[in-house]
Amino acid sequence: MKSRSYLVVFSLFILALTGCASGPTYNEYASSIKSATSDNGRIYLYRTTALGAAVQPSIRLNGEIIGKAQPQGFFYVDRPAGQYEISASTEAKRSLSFNLDAGDEKYVRLEMKMGFFAGHVKPVLVDTGVGKEEIKKTKYIGTQ
Repeated sequence: MKSRSYLVVFSLFILALTGCASGPTYNEYASSIKSATSDNGRIYLYRTTALGAAVQPSIRLNGEIIGKAQPQGFFYVDRPAGQYEISASTEAKRSLSFNLDAGDEKYVRLEMKMGFFAGHVKPVLVDTGVGKEEIKKTKYIGTQ
């Protein structure tokens, strides 16, 4: 009976590890990130926690899939100035709307929230200074 319990715990541990980002850290990757063109803004999306590692919904920007909410991972997209909506759906859709200006950098934290049947990923716009610090704890996962 004890060995079965250890097997279950070990299996859950392995499952949690496989769901986490495995690319280069932000600090390792940052020097290879080119500046956005002058007519675009940049949106960084990141998830700092491994909580709810199995919940990795697609992230949409104005309805287009641009990546996944992978635990401890980040990615970014460049877009022209305009109004944008970022959304993630599990059993419920959570979204965030904001305006992006040319030359802007926006940081969107993908927070895990508890749901009734499954966890939810909620996009939250954070202050640039906060985003620049928090993203250092993540790894680059690329975009879709």
